[in-house]
Amino acid sequence: MKNYAIKENHLYRKIYASGKKAYGKYTVVYVLKDKKASRLKKENPRKRYINRIGLTVTKKLGKAVRRNRIKRIIRAALAETEKTLCLKKGFLIVIAAREAAWEATSAQIFEELCRQFKKLDMEEREKSVPMPEKAAENEK
Repeated sequence: MKNYAIKENHLYRKIYASGKKAYGKYTVVYVLKDKKASRLKKENPRKRYINRIGLTVTKKLGKAVRRNRIKRIIRAALAETEKTLCLKKGFLIVIAAREAAWEATSAQIFEELCRQFKKLDMEEREKSVPMPEKAAENEK
């Protein structure tokens, strides 16, 4: 699924100030409920809620080539996380890279993002499906 970027600086400031945070060795994840989610749902062609994603890699981590490499690794790990976990929709999510992210692989960042999203309670609970044995008993 296509990621929608957070482009406004005021949203980043709001997320940093009042969002929930989860710290890891490679990244810090900030999550905040999107107040404009219903408007974006109407504009979305599929009429579904979406998450808006922001990546932050500061100049402290190196020159442009190094920062872009870190962003590519984080984007790859995020795409894999979205395939694996069913994330809740309608949120603003900011992922800030830390210095150790330069030496990390996308698999390591993927594992960390999964832990952080679970810690932030972003994993959507699936509706409980009855077991096949119990469903057969209910039909009798």
